[in-house]
Amino acid sequence: MRARDLLTPSPTVDLDTPVLDAARLIADRDLPGLVVVDESGAPITILPGPEVLRLAVPAYCQDDPALARVVDEAHADTFLMGVSGRRVRDALPDPPRELPVTDPDATVLELAALMARTRSPLVAVTQDGRLLGAVTLQALLDQVLPA
Repeated sequence: MRARDLLTPSPTVDLDTPVLDAARLIADRDLPGLVVVDESGAPITILPGPEVLRLAVPAYCQDDPALARVVDEAHADTFLMGVSGRRVRDALPDPPRELPVTDPDATVLELAALMARTRSPLVAVTQDGRLLGAVTLQALLDQVLPA
């Protein structure tokens, strides 16, 4: 089994995509994250779903999740709206994450090792600098775990 056998088309975002649009893509397509591309369409990094949450959740709640209970339910349900006007570039960690990227011939073990090393829920698959799609953690686990 090779990366080409596991890859799925992957929607992409760029650094100036609104974070809310990225969050909608992640939610609507049930994705673990998105591939971020440059102006030429080449992948530059991965935006995992939790990075969107990191930008949206107040720092005091991240430091102590028990403090989230003091926020009334009406405000708690709308916390993601706090990223309105923010861009994908604002949600990326500094320094940037290592880009988990491979070619279509990568084996399942190579994909797993890359995901583990980069702590990424997906790997971009490219050929000749062109994004073919991504292999998600779910696709990888579905392949290697017995039914």
